[in-house]
Amino acid sequence: MTKREAQTILNKRKMYLHTPVGELELVADTNGLCRISFGKTAKASDICEEEIPVLRKAIEQLSEYFAGQRKVFELPLSLRGTDFQLRDWNALLEIPYGETRSYKDIAEAVGCPRGFRAVGMANRRNPLPIVVPCHRVIGADGSLTGYAGANKALAIKEYLLKLEGAR
Repeated sequence: MTKREAQTILNKRKMYLHTPVGELELVADTNGLCRISFGKTAKASDICEEEIPVLRKAIEQLSEYFAGQRKVFELPLSLRGTDFQLRDWNALLEIPYGETRSYKDIAEAVGCPRGFRAVGMANRRNPLPIVVPCHRVIGADGSLTGYAGANKALAIKEYLLKLEGAR
């Protein structure tokens, strides 16, 4: 492990939240919420479990979301990715609660009209599922496709869309 990797781990904190879609592991760095994982992740084993304001706020807002009381998250986010991934994730943030978009719609929104497969790959690498709503992206024919969140990924995607009244 390099000195930089060790410093990055030292600056991160994690907490857990039990939800209707399973346990979520929330990780924040000094800039904001940086990762949500379904279940505990081996990568986060070196990250200190500690209640800090951004994680407390994330847990509160996610709990409100699952209770049907929150439609918009107001959290500092610490997104890191390629330029294309960041454009994709920002486009996902523009999809309103209760609505869906196709992969093609997102590809067009990020200026890459034929890049629907690239959109799928960027969505797959989304470090903040639910908050950055990749679950709102569906196939052009309305089918549920590609949700890499967990073992029961499509069931989770369907649950989230039903919670939002989108299906």
